[in-house]
Amino acid sequence: MKLIFEKSVSGRGCSILPPCDVESASLPYGLERQNPPALPEMSETDVSRHYSELCRQVHGVNCGFYPLGSCTMKYNPRIDEELAALPGFTDVHPLTPAEDAAGCMEVLALAKRYLCEISGMADMTFQPAAGAHGEFTGVLLIKQYHDARGDKARTKIIVPDSAHGTNPATAAMCGYQVVNIPSAPDGCVDLDALQKVLGPDTAGLMLTNPNTVGLFDRNILEITRMVHEAGGLCYYDGANLNAVMGIVRPGDMGFDCIHMNLHKTFATPHGGGGPGAGAVGCKEFLRAYLPQSSLMQEPGHLQVRAFCGNFLVVVKALAYLMMLGAEGVPQAAENAVLNANYLMQRIKGTFRPAFDRICMHEFVLDLSEFKKQTGVSALDVAKSLIDYGMHPPTMYFPLIVHEALMLEPTETEGKQTLDDAAEVFRSLYALAHSDPERMHKAPHNTPIGRPDEVRAARNPIVRYVPA
Repeated sequence: MKLIFEKSVSGRGCSILPPCDVESASLPYGLERQNPPALPEMSETDVSRHYSELCRQVHGVNCGFYPLGSCTMKYNPRIDEELAALPGFTDVHPLTPAEDAAGCMEVLALAKRYLCEISGMADMTFQPAAGAHGEFTGVLLIKQYHDARGDKARTKIIVPDSAHGTNPATAAMCGYQVVNIPSAPDGCVDLDALQKVLGPDTAGLMLTNPNTVGLFDRNILEITRMVHEAGGLCYYDGANLNAVMGIVRPGDMGFDCIHMNLHKTFATPHGGGGPGAGAVGCKEFLRAYLPQSSLMQEPGHLQVRAFCGNFLVVVKALAYLMMLGAEGVPQAAENAVLNANYLMQRIKGTFRPAFDRICMHEFVLDLSEFKKQTGVSALDVAKSLIDYGMHPPTMYFPLIVHEALMLEPTETEGKQTLDDAAEVFRSLYALAHSDPERMHKAPHNTPIGRPDEVRAARNPIVRYVPA
């Protein structure tokens, strides 16, 4: 497919913009462009066809099965988008006095109440712009707590080796030394390894439960107890909250603070650069360090972002929660867990699960032995799935599983879709034994074949340079 710049024809144009209805203004001298911008010249029909063609080349959740793991829910009801587009929400100015933005303040208050109840926290801020930003804010709460007590010796944050890559990055950005601990053979935290690194220099532990391989850690209460006895705090990465929401609360597991990906777990589509929202909650003893979430009414609080963060994402999250209700929230989690276990059992006769036990919302396949037998890699299987109209699962993550494929069917898929997906995996298992070369060259039915991903990552072309 040609770039829109390559389709440009000099002299073409279209009148699709309304006439300007405000007074024109000129830039100060010296700030004007010396040359006109090199914009593509297209007719209205050309523009429409170009973007329609782009749309056809993108596989979204509305196109087919999308089992990308470690990315939580993919259900984004249109009603939430419509509610967030109401003028009373979109037209409010950030500096509007609180008394003139009562509806927006009520949204924030009600969303906070619901999410505190779901997470088991005492208070919450909506300032963080995304999940990683929420992590950063949560670890800063831990840092402020220790600093306020004069406990400067606590310089280390413990992170399991199965954690999301943002966890150690966040701890390092907050000035902590990262201590990695290995997972036990069952895929969960190794208690002996944890005990060995705990001490007077422990500031806290960053953990998600269920963890990155989709397992609920049976020792979670013991883990948080051990960290607390060493004087550290426990931070909950909410990336996998959709598996347990409404059923068990991170606060009841012993976690002191948490971030939640509102843009994933609670309805707003994620990816593509945002917007997102990484709401951060905390227990009562950390409330004093929480960034102020209202319209800047209480100066002196830590600020991690201006005003209330990405407010419209909170509107969507609240609409989603009100739509589900108290019964719907746990039902969504139960369906996510049911679907993952059903699909894992259907696939298990061919590809081997990395951990053969009841999983939560996602599971990981270990294709290391399969690759030795057939020469077909996890990448080959993932690329071959594209020819069957499926989005590939997450590849080679977490790093503790070699030749990993992580699948998350989510709570909205029906049995027929899961059965069809299982049959595709069975077909590819057979194909790998009969014609592995075909899988090495997959996909075969896409506008472009398999790109050189190493070259693309190391030498990306991110801008068009006119000839």
